[in-house]
Amino acid sequence: MTISKAIIVFLLLCFLSSTITILCDPNPLVCNETEKHALLSFKHALFDPTHSLSSWSAQEDCCGWNGVRCHNITGRVIDLDLFNFGLVGKVSPALLQLEFLNYLDLSRNDFGGTPIPSFLGSMRSLTYLDLSFASFGGLIPPQLGNLSNLLHLRLGGADYSYEPQLYAENLRWISHLSSLKLLFMSEVDLHQEGQWIESTSILSSLSMLLLEDCELDNMSPSLEYVNFTSLTVLSLYGNHFNHEIPYWVSNLSTSLLELNLARNSLKGHIPITILELRYLNLLYLSRNQLTGQIPEYLGQLKHLEALSLRYNSFDGPIPSSLGNLSSLRNLYLYGNRLNGTVPSSLWLLSNLKELDIGNNSLVDTISEVHFNELSKLKYLDMSSTSLTFKVNSNWVPSFQLEELLMSSCQMGPKFPTWLQTQTSLRNLDISKSGIVDIAPTWFWKWASHIEWIYLSDNQISGDLSGVWLNNTIIYLNSNCFTGLLPAVSPNVTVLNMANNSFSGPISHFLCQKLKGRSKLEALDLSNNDLSGELPLCWKSWQSLTHVNLGNNNFSGKIPDSISSLFSLKALHLQNTGLSGSIPSSLRDCTSLGLLDLSGNKLLGNVPNWIGELAALKICQLSSLIVLDVSDNELSGIIPRCLNNFSLMAAIETPEDLFTDLDHSNYELEGLVLMTVGRGLEYKGILKYVRMVDLSSNNFSGSIPTELSQLIGLRFLNVSKNHLMGRIPEKIGRMTSLLSLDLSTNHLSGEIPQSLADLTFLNRLNLSCNQFRGRIPLSTQLQSFDAFSYIGNAQLCGVPLTKNCTEDDESQGMDTIDENEEGSEMRWFYISMGLGFIVGFWGVCGALLFKKSWRHAYFQFLYDIRDWVYVAVAIRMNWFHDNWRRLLVSETHH
Repeated sequence: MTISKAIIVFLLLCFLSSTITILCDPNPLVCNETEKHALLSFKHALFDPTHSLSSWSAQEDCCGWNGVRCHNITGRVIDLDLFNFGLVGKVSPALLQLEFLNYLDLSRNDFGGTPIPSFLGSMRSLTYLDLSFASFGGLIPPQLGNLSNLLHLRLGGADYSYEPQLYAENLRWISHLSSLKLLFMSEVDLHQEGQWIESTSILSSLSMLLLEDCELDNMSPSLEYVNFTSLTVLSLYGNHFNHEIPYWVSNLSTSLLELNLARNSLKGHIPITILELRYLNLLYLSRNQLTGQIPEYLGQLKHLEALSLRYNSFDGPIPSSLGNLSSLRNLYLYGNRLNGTVPSSLWLLSNLKELDIGNNSLVDTISEVHFNELSKLKYLDMSSTSLTFKVNSNWVPSFQLEELLMSSCQMGPKFPTWLQTQTSLRNLDISKSGIVDIAPTWFWKWASHIEWIYLSDNQISGDLSGVWLNNTIIYLNSNCFTGLLPAVSPNVTVLNMANNSFSGPISHFLCQKLKGRSKLEALDLSNNDLSGELPLCWKSWQSLTHVNLGNNNFSGKIPDSISSLFSLKALHLQNTGLSGSIPSSLRDCTSLGLLDLSGNKLLGNVPNWIGELAALKICQLSSLIVLDVSDNELSGIIPRCLNNFSLMAAIETPEDLFTDLDHSNYELEGLVLMTVGRGLEYKGILKYVRMVDLSSNNFSGSIPTELSQLIGLRFLNVSKNHLMGRIPEKIGRMTSLLSLDLSTNHLSGEIPQSLADLTFLNRLNLSCNQFRGRIPLSTQLQSFDAFSYIGNAQLCGVPLTKNCTEDDESQGMDTIDENEEGSEMRWFYISMGLGFIVGFWGVCGALLFKKSWRHAYFQFLYDIRDWVYVAVAIRMNWFHDNWRRLLVSETHH
């Protein structure tokens, strides 16, 4: 009896335990086997490099898989969230077996430009579909309009490495998504859709409409009313509406909270009807062509939290009414033509977090009193203005900035000591701010947590020998710093310390021990007093792409180890006292685009591999656009392979050539070109420069005719060498030339007429040669003064004072060398003879050996003979009849 009771109690406890386990288990049911196999088929169609789907195993319950969620009761898959899983491949139609799926997010993956599958339009249970930034391409399938339960649709976000871009011929299918609340399209080509407003305004439930960078060109400005009854967010950023802000926008007054019309080429003024949007809390109109004054009535939009009017053409003062926007958090007025002072009401916006009034013509003195109410300020940009920032040295601001941009805003002459109170600062720009002071000892340790630091173009001094720099972007150039070069951390990517007074051996810096692999991409130490030989430590800096060590006092040779900089794009070693030859190992720097070795003591020939660098462009290697080896002791002939510079032989300029590094707001590369005695600095537009400068060397031989194939070349200087022979006849093909200097050589012959075709030429020097004959007559060549031609005793004509005689005229007509003429005539007769032989035997040989052709040919001649006979006979009869009638008529008269 006792045993049976114990058994009953045990069974009861087991039942209660299993019941509690089932009730407490959030996933009491395993997933459906059909759906499990469907998901595995979906996985097999994909490549998973990040192993995000590693939990998707046939041995595991699919409801526990990463990214999968099942219904708590039925166990059917309802959510598939694969956002940013790093998946590559195609979308398998196996998804159709997930018949209860209502949430599908495939965004931030890579589907390789494949079309969006049309079968997704059959998944009628979907309420959420996100395919954005997933590298889909081609036509958006209109079958998506069958998803009548859809609430949320996100498409686009192009990857331009895939073609074609995602596009839609029209949006009529959108009108069937009657429940849609959010429609997001980014970088979807909708330029064919002229009725997008009609198609989307039908959706009465639509609350968020974002069509960004979609090539739209018409907002239907003539429309007065649009039926967006529930719209709270409208973003049309980055389209091409080349007209005024349309009136119908003000009809969205009952619901609209956010309006983004930035970067649209909108014109005109901000209309007063904008006040109808009385609940608006975000208004972005930046990067348009809006004009006039910023209207005072904007101060009546009481709910505004963010206002951006950057990069327009607004003029006049900042309206004081903006101080009425008590909820304002972000105010962006950068890049207009605003003038006057900053209204005092602006400094009372206590909720302000970001204030950007830079790049305007504002004139005012700003003191610490102005910031008393701005305790929430995180971002301050007053750069490129005439504002004076004058605060007490012991000022402790109430705010904690994250970004401070004060370039070209007067802050000096004392170093701003209040900066040490800003412990959250990430980006600091106080360049060109008039500071004439010693950098305080606390500054470098305090600045170690800052990501970007710009102190350039001041007169800040101090010995940096013991300083350690840990910032990502560092600009200390054009100051008065002294001592040995500071040590840097491996985190530094851009380091510019040019135009200072640093001294000591360069090896002290290049051979320092780094705690980790260097990320340095751009190094500029030019215009200092550095000395010693270039060391062999370049392998520690293999991420370098831009190196400028010019205008220092080095000695010795260019080391072969510099070739370990495999990613090098620009190398400046001008005026550094280097000797020896150009190392052959430099040919391994296959991305080299700028090479400046001028003003040294280099010997030997220009190696042929310099031309081969560009020739290998076909093999994914970049080409030189600037080659400067002037002022050396190089000799030999000019290599004929210079025509291999493919970028100099092209007029178009790749957009990514010599652009700034990703983290930098400043141009990394600048260049001073000596063009006919004038130093011109090219900064910011270097990628458009094409230059070959071989001047002041000992080159001999002729100017290679291949040079005329460089039709994109803008600067050519081969002056002060020992060149002989003629100017290439086809030099007129180099139509991009801005400057041409062939002076102080032994060039002879006539100036070719084709030189007059260089219509962009604004600098020309042919002086001190042995040219003869008349200067070709053209508006271009006569526009230069006599100094461009002096030192050529047998040269005559305008602008020289020497008039041309008959002998000179006859010489001027003879522009072709006798040898060249004889050669051309020989080839003319040879080609004529060959042509006769080939033509004769091509016809007669075929008739001789091909019987059917021979019969057809003679039959054709017989037919022609008969046709001619008949035609002549008819014409003679007609003539005879007319003549007879004429005689009869005269007889009667």
